[in-house]
Amino acid sequence: MDGSILLRTRGSQLVTGEGDPVVLRGVGLGGWMNMENFITGYSSTESVHRHALRKVLGGDDYEAFFERFLDVFFTEEDAAFLASLGLNCVRIPVNYRHFEDDMAPFELHESGFARLDRVVQACAGHGLYSIIDLHALPGFQNQHWHSDNPTHWSFFWTHRHFQDRVVNLWEALADRYRENPWVAGYNPINEPGDVSGTVIGPFYERLQKALRGIDPEHILFLDGNRYSTEFGMFGEPLPNTIYTVHDYALPGFVDGGPYPGTSRGRHVDRDVVEETFLERTRFMRETGTPIWVGEFGPVYTGDPDNDEQRYRLLADQLEIYRRYAASWSIWTYKDIGLQGLVYTPEDSPYLRRIESVVARKRRLGVDAWGGLDNGVRHILDPIEETFAKEYPDFDPFPFGQKKWIDVLVRHILLAEPLADEYARCFAGLSRAALLELADSFRFTACVRRGRLAEILKDG
Repeated sequence: MDGSILLRTRGSQLVTGEGDPVVLRGVGLGGWMNMENFITGYSSTESVHRHALRKVLGGDDYEAFFERFLDVFFTEEDAAFLASLGLNCVRIPVNYRHFEDDMAPFELHESGFARLDRVVQACAGHGLYSIIDLHALPGFQNQHWHSDNPTHWSFFWTHRHFQDRVVNLWEALADRYRENPWVAGYNPINEPGDVSGTVIGPFYERLQKALRGIDPEHILFLDGNRYSTEFGMFGEPLPNTIYTVHDYALPGFVDGGPYPGTSRGRHVDRDVVEETFLERTRFMRETGTPIWVGEFGPVYTGDPDNDEQRYRLLADQLEIYRRYAASWSIWTYKDIGLQGLVYTPEDSPYLRRIESVVARKRRLGVDAWGGLDNGVRHILDPIEETFAKEYPDFDPFPFGQKKWIDVLVRHILLAEPLADEYARCFAGLSRAALLELADSFRFTACVRRGRLAEILKDG
């Protein structure tokens, strides 16, 4: 392989094989090879969701539905649309379960690689780089649903077995893509949640040595600890490596306040957004390494005034990134309407089918990303009051006492039973009807969020 044709780092810049500076501007492909509940409407985790659907549909129809869904969720048409906005990169989150079964560790499936190949090739055909992002790891690298974690514990950092499997998978991925110039690089762990903070650095050292032995040229995109916000545990930067930050702003969350204004008890305006960005990227700026914002972006409520404030927040973030020559990947490309650049309309066959589940999810606030707790305060108030009284110093990783209670009560206890209700929405459907539901996610069936597209095109 001629390593000179690949992107690489040069000081604080990303450069092409010819040495020309390049800024990556793109999207995250959430909800495809790593599914998330708010993106496609189920509750709990992807594995719980899949298990419930398999029970209702049976093996053959289950496989047919997901084959169609995975085939249509991102196609040449999606890649062409992104290119038309002047974007140049797609971050591709994947779940390890596409490549390996827990009951057969280290035995990798060609089908997972072939599926990933298709989207990498579609992106390349439209001038889009790919960044391969391992979003869900065996043993769960963080404490939340987006790592397909059905608990609130992350076992990856305390079990060598899980770490060995990740090294093995990344060695196979590196061997697969080491000669592909349209793969910008490898993002080995999404949003790590190493409670001790002592394992992540040595594991990255081990992983980069394994990968460099197979592919010495591709860039590594290494997320910081505590969900890509902390970098103090890292020493001298590794060569040809970008340390990646996630930069969600408080007013952009589902419970965010006005912008500028007060969110979660803190006044946030453009200066505060910049200060937060500078604090989160201090390691990169002090070490003279490139900045890549691997995730950011507000959610949208459907209220025109509220959403306009969120577009203003987004525009401010993009202006800040331009000022500091930061590359970025907005979250997320396609969903059922909360955040996506394109989304399935409310009258689609799929959303009509799961309408009752979406309504109950909203009422119970079971989605961490898309739900509010207004409907379950009668449950949460006495629990929170008890903890405040009995355990006032309890401050669990990663985000404190209230978020810890939310995970246990809203996002596990109340969310898991809804997986079966979601699955029952598919009971008795013909194969043709199931495929029609999956087709609701085709690009031509989706709605474009025009204001968001305009901002990204200008960004």
